[in-house]
Amino acid sequence: MKTTLLASAMLASGFLVWKYDTRPYLLDKESDKATPICAYVTPPSAEDNTHIQVALLLDTSNSMDGLIDQAKSRLWNIINTLTTLRYKGKAPVIEISLYEYGNDGLSPASNFIRQVTPLTTDLDLISEKLFTLRTNGGSEYCGAVITEAVKSLRWGKDQADMKLIYIAGNEAFTQGRISYKEAASEAVGKNIFINTIYCGDKQEGISTNWKDGADRGHGQYFNIDSDKKVVFIETPYDGKIEACNERINQTYIGYGAYGASKKSNQIMQDKNAKSLSSANSVERYVSKSKGAYRNESWDLVDRVNQDKTVLKSISQRDLPKELQGKSVTELEALVAAKSKERESIQKEMATLGKQRQKYIDEAVKKTVTTDDLGAAINHSIVRLAAAKGYTAEN
Repeated sequence: MKTTLLASAMLASGFLVWKYDTRPYLLDKESDKATPICAYVTPPSAEDNTHIQVALLLDTSNSMDGLIDQAKSRLWNIINTLTTLRYKGKAPVIEISLYEYGNDGLSPASNFIRQVTPLTTDLDLISEKLFTLRTNGGSEYCGAVITEAVKSLRWGKDQADMKLIYIAGNEAFTQGRISYKEAASEAVGKNIFINTIYCGDKQEGISTNWKDGADRGHGQYFNIDSDKKVVFIETPYDGKIEACNERINQTYIGYGAYGASKKSNQIMQDKNAKSLSSANSVERYVSKSKGAYRNESWDLVDRVNQDKTVLKSISQRDLPKELQGKSVTELEALVAAKSKERESIQKEMATLGKQRQKYIDEAVKKTVTTDDLGAAINHSIVRLAAAKGYTAEN
């Protein structure tokens, strides 16, 4: 069933294809660690026609621990909202980028801004990095971090692409040498919508220019109580979905230099989600039934679904030890079996996920609240998407 949304949104990205010993690297200035870009970004397939790109700009100054907790708690719920969107019947590629700003641990020369990840389809990476964020004092330069995101990220150029920035914080929007007005103008020139989320009183956010930032960025202004704990709703379907997740994890085959570590990280992000609540972890598990949860850069099943010929050319040293020495025919049979098994589990999870969401929707009618980061973002996604001609599948 499809329903037209009163909404607009975000997404797009590029990908650098790498060969075994010629990978481009991304340097983390904080840890001085270089990581191959392939570990951050996965390639969209040739059939993908539109992108939804979301840049999350989070204030990590001292008072923002609650905001970070809400971001961790709502990530998979936001992703599951995005996965309902369709453009001309096709599911768009979903890419997310993460920035932190306003942290004294960051360089003053960078305006206390750090790009935590570029735009990426690697959703496990976004989760991993969210759980590493720590708060620490600071000056919050909203104009500077918006400008950095607008200029540095690889935004899509297709007219149908939805490109969104969400900036959240609690100090005046006017801080810093770079004007938020100029930043908003540059974003609008690239068809990027700026949505602002003030952590505090609504009128205070208006008087400190957070609403003006959203108005100039053709987006929406929200205020939230960042210290409020996210309310999770448990359902009768959660246990079955968790059992599906245990089975689906067994269908992933890590390959390449980072296959084993990325597969291990998949399990770690399951644990991180569950550390917040069992209901939150179920949101994550449901996302694995969606096309947006894609891992071509390290999972052989996803890679083969994208490129049917890859098993004929893949190096033996890029395979996990248990598969080294097998013939192409044997590999094809094994991957095909895992792919079929995953597809079956995904269908089961999708059915359970819809039943779960219906249960939650009924419960929310009795305890509705929009006063958290995820609810604000989901509301704007639903409200904005129709302007781009997107529909939602329930």
